[in-house]
Amino acid sequence: MASDLWRRFERASCLAYLGVLAVLCALSPAPVAIDTSRYYNYESLSGLLKELAAAHGSLARLFSIGQSVENRSLWVMEISSTPGLDSPGKPKFKYVGNMHGDETVSRQVLVYLIQYLLEGYGQDERVERLVNATDIYIMPSMNPDGFEKSVEGDCTGEHGGRNNARNRDLNRSFWDQFAAVDVDEEDVPEVVAMEKWIKENKFVASGNLHGGSVVASYPYDDSETHESGGYYSKSPDDEVFKYLARSYSSKHPVMKTGKPHCPIDPPGETFEDGITNGAKWYDVTGGMQDYNYLQGDCFEITLELTCCKHPMASNLGEEWEKNRESLLNLMEQVHIGIAGFVTDAQLGLGISQATIIVAGIDHNITTGKFGDFHRLLVPGTYNVTVVAEGYLPVTIYNMEVLEGPATQFNFTLHHLGSVDNRTIETPTSTVYRAQNVSEMEDYHQSRAIEPSNFRHHNYADMEILLRKYSTEYPAITRLYTVGKSVEQRNLYVMEISDNPGTHEMGEPEFKYIGNMHGNEVVGRELLLNLIEYLCNNFGTDPEVTSLVTNTRIHIMPSMNPDGYEMATEGDMNGVVGRNNSNNFDLNRNFPDQFFQIIDPQQPETLAVMRWLQNIPFVLSANLHGGSLVVNYPYDDDAEGIVAFSKSPDDAIFQQLALSFSKENSQMFEGHPCKNIYPEEYFPQGITNGAHWYNVPGGMQDWNYLHTNCFEVTIELGCYKFPFAKDLPKYWKQNKRSLLQFIKQVHKGIKGFVLDAANRKGIRNATIIVAEVNHPVRSAKDGDYWRLLVPGVYKITASARGYIPMTRNVTVVEEAVEVNFTLSRIADHYSNNNDQVLTNSSGEPGKEFQQLIKTLSSEEGLNHLISSAHVDLSLDRYHDYKDLTEVLHGLHSNYPTITKLSSLGQSVEVRQIWALEVSDKPGIKESSEPKIKFIAGVHGNAPVGTELLLAFAEFLCILYGKNQAITKLIKETKIVIVPSVNPDGREIAQEGQCTSRIGLTNVNGKDLDSDFMGNSSEQFSEMQPETRAIVKQLILHQGFTLSVVLDGGSLLTTYPYDKPVQTVANEETLKYLAIVYSDNHPKMHLGHPGCPDNTEENIPDGVVRGAQWHGHMHSMKDFSVTYGHCPEITVYTGCCNFPRVKELATIWNENKKSLLSMLVEVHKGLRGMVTDKAGNPIPNANIILNEGVKVLTSEMGYFHVLLSPGSHHIDALAAGYQHQRKQVFVSPSEAATSLIIVVELDNKLFGLPRELVVTAAGATISAIIVTACIIWCVCAIKSNHQKDGFHRLRQHRDEYEDEIRMMSMGSKKSLLSSEFQDETESEDDTLYINKH
Repeated sequence: MASDLWRRFERASCLAYLGVLAVLCALSPAPVAIDTSRYYNYESLSGLLKELAAAHGSLARLFSIGQSVENRSLWVMEISSTPGLDSPGKPKFKYVGNMHGDETVSRQVLVYLIQYLLEGYGQDERVERLVNATDIYIMPSMNPDGFEKSVEGDCTGEHGGRNNARNRDLNRSFWDQFAAVDVDEEDVPEVVAMEKWIKENKFVASGNLHGGSVVASYPYDDSETHESGGYYSKSPDDEVFKYLARSYSSKHPVMKTGKPHCPIDPPGETFEDGITNGAKWYDVTGGMQDYNYLQGDCFEITLELTCCKHPMASNLGEEWEKNRESLLNLMEQVHIGIAGFVTDAQLGLGISQATIIVAGIDHNITTGKFGDFHRLLVPGTYNVTVVAEGYLPVTIYNMEVLEGPATQFNFTLHHLGSVDNRTIETPTSTVYRAQNVSEMEDYHQSRAIEPSNFRHHNYADMEILLRKYSTEYPAITRLYTVGKSVEQRNLYVMEISDNPGTHEMGEPEFKYIGNMHGNEVVGRELLLNLIEYLCNNFGTDPEVTSLVTNTRIHIMPSMNPDGYEMATEGDMNGVVGRNNSNNFDLNRNFPDQFFQIIDPQQPETLAVMRWLQNIPFVLSANLHGGSLVVNYPYDDDAEGIVAFSKSPDDAIFQQLALSFSKENSQMFEGHPCKNIYPEEYFPQGITNGAHWYNVPGGMQDWNYLHTNCFEVTIELGCYKFPFAKDLPKYWKQNKRSLLQFIKQVHKGIKGFVLDAANRKGIRNATIIVAEVNHPVRSAKDGDYWRLLVPGVYKITASARGYIPMTRNVTVVEEAVEVNFTLSRIADHYSNNNDQVLTNSSGEPGKEFQQLIKTLSSEEGLNHLISSAHVDLSLDRYHDYKDLTEVLHGLHSNYPTITKLSSLGQSVEVRQIWALEVSDKPGIKESSEPKIKFIAGVHGNAPVGTELLLAFAEFLCILYGKNQAITKLIKETKIVIVPSVNPDGREIAQEGQCTSRIGLTNVNGKDLDSDFMGNSSEQFSEMQPETRAIVKQLILHQGFTLSVVLDGGSLLTTYPYDKPVQTVANEETLKYLAIVYSDNHPKMHLGHPGCPDNTEENIPDGVVRGAQWHGHMHSMKDFSVTYGHCPEITVYTGCCNFPRVKELATIWNENKKSLLSMLVEVHKGLRGMVTDKAGNPIPNANIILNEGVKVLTSEMGYFHVLLSPGSHHIDALAAGYQHQRKQVFVSPSEAATSLIIVVELDNKLFGLPRELVVTAAGATISAIIVTACIIWCVCAIKSNHQKDGFHRLRQHRDEYEDEIRMMSMGSKKSLLSSEFQDETESEDDTLYINKH
């Protein structure tokens, strides 16, 4: 009886489990039945599409956008919850297949996709969600005529069908941005219909399906150069396109491997992540995907689905399975980025054709007829502006875009004149700030006195006019000259201010420069008109009065008066008079960050540079002619190609440019010179300089990089020298722009940096905006100005000898005053006793700490030098043989403190010697700082070699004789490499100050551009000299500081030499360079005085490498990046190879600076990372100020140099908890020391141990439940047999054997599930070849 009850309980329990399973199965979507056994020709395709549209009328609409050459319909199936209706806020997506008629898999999978979506709606939640939220348009065949000609099984297209019936390749027949496409519209009705369809619909994204490979290709498909392959043609939305391409490839089992293995592929052809830039693969002129993006604002990618273009029908089912998930995934990406509505503030109606501008991305979209927009963006933070005709522009700053569905933002626009220029609060928490816009021509402006002097002014006429106004308005004007032209004409400047001749504290300085190119005269005349207008209206017109009262305005009407005198009225686009009298283009004559300008600097250029060094200009415009656009930095790039070259302040530069262009309606339209350049287009009348064309040596970039001044270049018209009768028109067009641009000088933040003790201004203090790699400096009274777009910023003020101060600042439309009061470091350090530092076991004794403090005092090093007199005879240069003998002699005479070794050999098999000076040479001491001194990278500059030989002998002689030198050697590992390029040195010639003979190695390679990277492939490509330095010195020696000696100027540079490289630890690197410069009697003055550039001014004698002579692959950059060692380069004199009689003087000038480096290497922060038991933790990450990273040594030690002040230190070690410390570094004390004790991390897989245990328990429970279900199934079947129901087996043992086998199979299926890692790489994609 009990056993019978137990069997009934088993049966009831199992039936309950099976009931639950039945419900779950019923809820799961049934697979959509799709016939993949055959191809559909035109008739069968048309019939199927009509049947599907009729069967799913609530979801589908079939229509044709036109006819093919042979009058076949170009069918499109719209799939939507509201077919035939445009729904507000609903994005449109399209797929186009079979553009090439013989590439047929695309046609078929799109038919299957239509069926899948229609028949899956209501059953599959994903399909239903996608269809409800998206208007989907699918065109299975754009080339039905070509399909009818193609042959099944033709993998390479040899039987035809690719082109349309007029033998035109449809994917070479669209409008192209880089070339004229010569196609008769009658020959390509398919293209005409497609172009019309694209323009009439606001498609957001699209996929164009092809065959012949397996890869996702994205714009641009061609380039200006039309190279056959290998040229990456980058669109403004390159990151978005890569994101879309990966969204498809990552879900395709073959494509994501990047290895199509097509039989016709070039051997080894691969595509990283399965994607490629179109032009990088091969150049396609007239392609459809580029047309979509440039003419339709639709983000289209091209998808190659199969190696075989027209495979056998038996393969279609497999291809559908490969592509189904990818097709769905790409459609879902139409919902990323930002989306919302633009509405009228008064009526609440949507504003159509409003422009959506994303700062830093030179591609705008417009709103649809309901005011709705969808702007695809990858995750990040953006500033988004909306502009509509007749409305005040509105910007949302720091808009955060997350992974997944689009961030929703709505814009409410006010009509021009309906509100003042103020902050507009919306009902949400988001603040929209109106851009600075034109003030309407109000009552005051209508009364303003307009200029009447509309004629061309030659030099004498201009001079008289300027004197006239300076005489008539002495209270607000001052006429002065900054220098003379080649022909001794004055470079006049008219200052207009309520206190002329004086820099008023807190008042910004502004300048206009005209006529830089002598035959571009509109700027010259407009500036003379502006002088007249400001003078005549001061005191009567509120706008003018406010500008003159609150701004010190400097106007230079002509920078090239000589060229003007040669130019001719009526010259539209000539070059006569463009250059100065020496025939040099002044706008190619300034020092450049990317290229060395070899033309001699002209007197006009030098005069302007001196002018800018003497006045703290904030904002400037350089007025030109020949086009109609505002051009902003950068003007060139490192590659010298036409490409967007973004400055750190790109957002504010775009705002500045727009402030001018939007007041000039013709300029803002963006089509400047239709008769001359019909294809030229500048959205909103502005352009990045390098994106237009490259200008190395331009003035605007020099302003930005070498002063506090932000300058743009303004092209004022297509005629360079128009007739005088047209001048009133130019004034009318540009008057508002000229005034509005001056007002921009009052944007961002301004204030004072003050000394906390005496409240005086601190000159040359640095103002740094977090995440914007462009500091500005305070003027002589401590006042500063920093242009910024509205937003929230972290601003830091710092000055040498002071504690830095950081403030969070909200910037609005008008300038916000932010003052900083800094305390001196000594005062702070003596009054702060709350920071307890723990001495590490490797810390030097107190006696040595006191020595560092003494040597860091004002006269410390001077006393050392005076007490350590050594008579070194620097009376000859040492060639390689002499150098070798000197080094061997030092080692022989001082064997206890030196070790001589060879790092490697030069091309001509000369040794690259390294001399270690230490009390324990050759013995590794983890706790001691290591410093290396290197010279002779350039063989034609051997002064550094001689200085290091003298320095080595100086140290050796004084060891044991001078207490300070002895202690420094005992506590420091010093490595001296006097000649990296001995081969070049052998052919260099004494007395040749500028000769390049010997600069390179014998292979003609500049070794300071040969440090390419740390991969094995890059090692193999390096020169032997470079390879020796990298492998034997930089990568495995753990240096704390590196000093390189070179020649050719008198200054010190710090990393990076690479142009446009973010400098994570710039304050420290610059500080180290300043220490060297400050201890040099001439260098710190900042005037190298070299013959080729007598007026060069380098503040403090220190400059970032890229801002002086930027170049790639330098030793300095490699040392910082891969050796984690700060490195400075010291240029010891203007002459590379001076006469030997000058060596003694150069040695005496550099001795103190070299010793200061031995002192400085003992500062900063040193310590040790251990666990709780005191065991050292090797290879722990020490992260400084959330940026720079160093690793602990094998014994857990670390030593990093830091600029004086407060710093955050993070210690990260695998398996240990993160530790953060705050330390204070003194400028005069030995290294701050601490031990960081890390505790074991009580986490598993990055989660709390308790959570992982709980999850594991839940998993085990799930396995048990599954086992119960399997057991129940078995039990029910067993009971059925015993009770006589459905007796399928006659023998119990056979039945139980089968149950055991089923149970084993179930277990196996559970354990054999395969999981694929679809993690996408964050690395830049490497693109190879296309078909």
